[in-house]
Amino acid sequence: MSDLMKLRAVWGNRPLLGVAAGVLIQNERGEVLLQKRGDDGLWGEPGGGLDPGEAFLAAAQRELKEETGLECGNLTWLGVHDGLTSGPDLYTRYPNGHELYLVGTLFHGTLPADALAHAQPDDSGETLELRWCALDDLPPLSSNINRTSLNVLRRRVGLPELPMQPQPPRQPDPTYWADLGRLLGGRLWFMPGSSVLVTDEAGRLLLLRHKATDQWTLPGGKLEPGESFEECAARELLEETGLRARRLERLHLLAGPELRFQQQGQTWDSLGLLLRASDVSGELRPPAGELSEARYFAPDELPGVDVLGTYTRQALAFWLGQS
Repeated sequence: MSDLMKLRAVWGNRPLLGVAAGVLIQNERGEVLLQKRGDDGLWGEPGGGLDPGEAFLAAAQRELKEETGLECGNLTWLGVHDGLTSGPDLYTRYPNGHELYLVGTLFHGTLPADALAHAQPDDSGETLELRWCALDDLPPLSSNINRTSLNVLRRRVGLPELPMQPQPPRQPDPTYWADLGRLLGGRLWFMPGSSVLVTDEAGRLLLLRHKATDQWTLPGGKLEPGESFEECAARELLEETGLRARRLERLHLLAGPELRFQQQGQTWDSLGLLLRASDVSGELRPPAGELSEARYFAPDELPGVDVLGTYTRQALAFWLGQS
C-alpha cells in the first residue's frame, strides 16, 4: 500500500493538499500526448503524485514511464510561472470519493510521433489509451488540472484558454496541518508554502523574529488546501505584518532534501515559493503570537543575522544575488 493510501485509510475523503508532477510531451507536429484515464474514462496528460522525498524531475520521469512506457531525455521544468500550479480551481473529486487540491509542477519534452508505436503502459489500469492530440481539437478532459496544463501550450500558439469548470467553494480547514501531522505518524510529507520579499524605499528587506528561537525569517507560511501561492502570500503578509501588497511576483522555488525539517515530531519537505511584494500599503504593526519583532535589514547587515533554518538562508542568498 502506498503512503498516500495508508494516509487515506485514516484521513478518509477529507480534502488533501497533494503535490504532483505533470508531463507535457509534444511531437514534431505540435500535437500533445494524452492518456485516457482508467478511473473516469476522460483524458489528461501523464502525471501523478510525488512519493515522499521524491524529486520533481524523477517523479515526472517515473510517471511518464509507468503510464506510457516511454522515456523522454529532454524533460524540462517550465519554471515558476508556467510550471507551478495551485489554487481553488485545481480541485478534483475522484470516483472513490477522495477529494484533492493539487499543487502541480509541470514538465515539457518532445518525442517523435512514431514513438507512440513503442508505448507500453504498466498493468495498473491507469491508462486505457494513448493518443497524439491537436491543441485545437482536444478530447474531453478529466479535470481543471489538465485544462490548466494544456492552457500553457495553447497560450504559446495563440489559442484561447480552455475555461475552468466550476468547483465547490473552498471550505476553511484551520486544523488541517495539525491533524495531518498527527496522522502521518512521523512519515515524510510535503509542505507547500509561500514567502514574501518586502523592501522599503531604502532597499532594505523585512524580516520577522520568532519568539521561540529568537531567529529571523521572512513573512510567509503554509498553504491551506485550495489556496494559491499568491493567496497564501497575501494572507500571511497581512496576518504577520498588517501590510497588503497590490502585486505579488513569482520569483524562485525553493525545494529539495536539504530543506527537510522537523516540527513537533513530524518530518516535512519544504516546497516554498518566493514572491516579491510591490505597491505595499498599510502600517507595519508589531507582530503578535509566535513573532516578537519586525525590522528592515540592509543587504550588508544580512550576513550577520541569525536566521531560521536552511530555507531562510537560501531565500536570503537568492535575494542578495538579485539585489
